[in-house]
Amino acid sequence: MSTRYVVCLKHGFKYGPEYVNILAKMVKRNCTLPYEFVCYTENTHGIDKNGITILPLPTAYPMISGWWYKPLLFNPWQKQLNGTILYIDLDVIIFRNIDKLFTYKEGSFCVIKDFNRSTNPDWTRMNSSVVRWQPGQQSQVYTEFIKDPGHTARRFHGDQDWLYANVKKDFEFWPDEWIQSYKWEMRNRPPMVRQPNGIRNFKSPGVPIIKENTSIAVFHGDPNPKVCCDPWCKENWK
Repeated sequence: MSTRYVVCLKHGFKYGPEYVNILAKMVKRNCTLPYEFVCYTENTHGIDKNGITILPLPTAYPMISGWWYKPLLFNPWQKQLNGTILYIDLDVIIFRNIDKLFTYKEGSFCVIKDFNRSTNPDWTRMNSSVVRWQPGQQSQVYTEFIKDPGHTARRFHGDQDWLYANVKKDFEFWPDEWIQSYKWEMRNRPPMVRQPNGIRNFKSPGVPIIKENTSIAVFHGDPNPKVCCDPWCKENWK
């Protein structure tokens, strides 16, 4: 049986080490299959070395930052990870079992259908918050990116737009219910206000609508789990 990896990426200062540590704890509580938790980062300060394997970000690309390191994870020649790779963003809350993310259509490349699906059922673009692949799958995401990463980062809004532009076949969308947008689907696009610190948050705390098979809430944009005013977030992001 091949090794399973849960992989995250931390670059820069947008997310502190607590995001890595808490993601590792949420996975541990909600995955019963054997796996190795891996964090790619250039700054190990504050990350719990007990139970988290830390791998260095490539240093040869000063023209890229943040999410633009994601395409580098598709390098078909990397030797560190030799098994199923389940990538998860830091700004999520995992609150139910995620074994199914390893067992669903094993061997397939799996990605989220972007959350604009909530208002457009025909939407087919991709969200890269939770992606699963085997080493070498969709390697063009890396090989095309590495030709001119600075130009690509300027041309495309984000890594998931790059993913959509390069992954045209041999992929599966996760079932929509499994991974939901916290703001747009679980909270149904609630009114937002800007806090004194500049962060946009919900106008008032609320109770999310959680479907039976939802396991992960994705916090794209503001607010992030750490500052979200909803009691549900405080109860589960730990």
